[in-house]
Amino acid sequence: MGYIEELRKLVGQRPLIFVGAVAVITDNEGRILLQQRRFPNGVWGIPGGLMELGESTEDVARREVLEETGLTIGELNLINVYSGKDHFIVAENGDQFYVVTIAYHTNEYEGDLDIDKSESIKFEFFYPEYFPEKMVGSHRQILKEYLSSKGDGY
Repeated sequence: MGYIEELRKLVGQRPLIFVGAVAVITDNEGRILLQQRRFPNGVWGIPGGLMELGESTEDVARREVLEETGLTIGELNLINVYSGKDHFIVAENGDQFYVVTIAYHTNEYEGDLDIDKSESIKFEFFYPEYFPEKMVGSHRQILKEYLSSKGDGY
């Protein structure tokens, strides 16, 4: 059982604060890797997840990307840190939490995509102008900021 599951056993569905990290992974064509998630309802997002005890946020990004995609990522560059009342989530099971998300970018990765079917439906590299409509709202914000910092419209 992981840290989050242990906390939930103690506090139930009360609001908690979690820290997570995501990695915006770009290929040589400038496309961005997106994950179609099983939960919630096939929505698309950036690979990443929540911190376990003893991890740095960089560790979180690397572990989650490896677990979800089979890819090993290289150097991580900070995009920004996202937090506050706009980052309150109620999960499908009723669990409530505020998430502090640290977003990174990398164009260094190796390996072959190997999808964890328990979490993901599929992964696909997208040009920004062709991002799916059904996306995690906070991830859309992260991508918008990342692309703006590069001078790309979105």
